[in-house]
Amino acid sequence: MNITIVGPGAIGSLWAIKLLQAGHNVSLWSRSTDNSIELSLDGQASLSFSNNNIEKLSASDLVIFTVKAWQVEEATTPLLQHLYPDTILMFMHNGMGAVDQIATQIDTHPVVLATTTQAAFKPNRNNVSHTGIGQTQLGAFNLKGQQCTFLVDVLEHALPVVSWNPEIKTALWTKLAINCAINPLTGLEQIKNGELADQRFSEVLNSIIKELTQVMMAEGITCSFDELETSVKQVIQATAKNNSSMKQDVFYQRKTEINFITGHLIKTALKHQIEVPVNQKLFAQVKERENSWNHQD
Repeated sequence: MNITIVGPGAIGSLWAIKLLQAGHNVSLWSRSTDNSIELSLDGQASLSFSNNNIEKLSASDLVIFTVKAWQVEEATTPLLQHLYPDTILMFMHNGMGAVDQIATQIDTHPVVLATTTQAAFKPNRNNVSHTGIGQTQLGAFNLKGQQCTFLVDVLEHALPVVSWNPEIKTALWTKLAINCAINPLTGLEQIKNGELADQRFSEVLNSIIKELTQVMMAEGITCSFDELETSVKQVIQATAKNNSSMKQDVFYQRKTEINFITGHLIKTALKHQIEVPVNQKLFAQVKERENSWNHQD
């Protein structure tokens, strides 16, 4: 397939290399003005990718967006004019709600949502490390997207394990719930994920999960407090040495994805008239931290 990866950060670069190694024609689209970008995975020989090539973009069968949730709209809309209506758009990012904002603009395309637990880290521009083996789930965002189940084979061949989830909304909400529990706290406290297992966080985590369970059930998602708590604890343990994306964003004083993580939860809670004071407070604290950097500029 002809594939373009938009936003070659850690995860985007990992998929670009794996898909190229699996025999696909892969090009990149990024903020860099260079015509080509060299990428090396885990110290292997560098691979060269064409960058920001409109011809290659137009010829794409599949465009994978691996940008931050708040960048989805600005990354997607300028590219649409160069794409055929049957080009498949796949969005792989943290949080929820970003694709909904551009739903009417992309509706002529088959649209697929992806969520992955593969972990990658980019120490610098040209190198990427595959830091955690995970799995990837795909699901349809719109009606045309339902015809794209074959993408499981394409991605599975490059970086297993990949599966099609007809209930992708449930998978996305579960990932969102884990992000709501881990990201704001690790960002504000500047701690690794594993430190959330300390007793001092048990009460706040408990409250976050209680609020999440209420909202998810109101959204028609089958879940229970116990199941969600188990999932959160498992991820805290499995990723104990990891720095969450929000911890890194706060450290480097970059815009966080809080609007599409806790913000999405708060919006959905409002729709169902459910109170979520603990998540609301964390949201406000992260926004306050973000605003404090803007005043220094």
